[in-house]
Amino acid sequence: MSKTVIAKYIVAGESFEIFVDSDKAYDYITGKLQDPLSALEVEDVFKDANKGDRQSQEKLKKAFNTEDLSKIAGIILKNGNVPLTTEQRNRLLEEKRRQIINVIATNAIDPRTNAPHTPQRIENAMNESRISIDPFKPATEQVEEIVKKLSIKLPLKFSSVRMEVTISPQFTNRCYGLLKQYGLKSERWLNDGSLFATLEFPAGLQSEFFDKLNSATKGSAITKIVSV
Repeated sequence: MSKTVIAKYIVAGESFEIFVDSDKAYDYITGKLQDPLSALEVEDVFKDANKGDRQSQEKLKKAFNTEDLSKIAGIILKNGNVPLTTEQRNRLLEEKRRQIINVIATNAIDPRTNAPHTPQRIENAMNESRISIDPFKPATEQVEEIVKKLSIKLPLKFSSVRMEVTISPQFTNRCYGLLKQYGLKSERWLNDGSLFATLEFPAGLQSEFFDKLNSATKGSAITKIVSV
């Protein structure tokens, strides 16, 4: 049990601890392992794992609203303090950093131009601003605070874009799935067989959408941004 560590989670001053395999715990935290029970070395929850003092079912129910060990272990691993090696922590930190950059690049634009920011530009601004990231906290819960700090160096606005697209008859079958993927709101078939559609999707995805649409229609699609 050389890789065994104690994962701890505190609720209202009460400690909940589990023995886990550090490698499997890391795999669960990063989504590579789906079953939290697979990470457990001992299928029990303790108030003091080192002493072997088990938590009461009553306190488990109160803290987690369940007595299901799988659900409880998942919550502890995702939200608690899990000791990791330096290498694991660095890998987790980098993965969380990429997730945060992706969220911002997907949803935010430069309010001065209404154009998306590239992931590289966002990453450079994060480095310059010395943004700190919590490797255990979900990316979506960190974005708001990070955007506030980034905005000093990089103007950001979270927005969606509403767009009208007209596609020639020979490309409609090929493009229909793409339109649904990017938030198809309405569609109307024109007399010549062309498809007129209205889309709405995160503004940061504009460049990606145009690239895919131009590739699918050989650059023949007609687009108009209605609002950002």
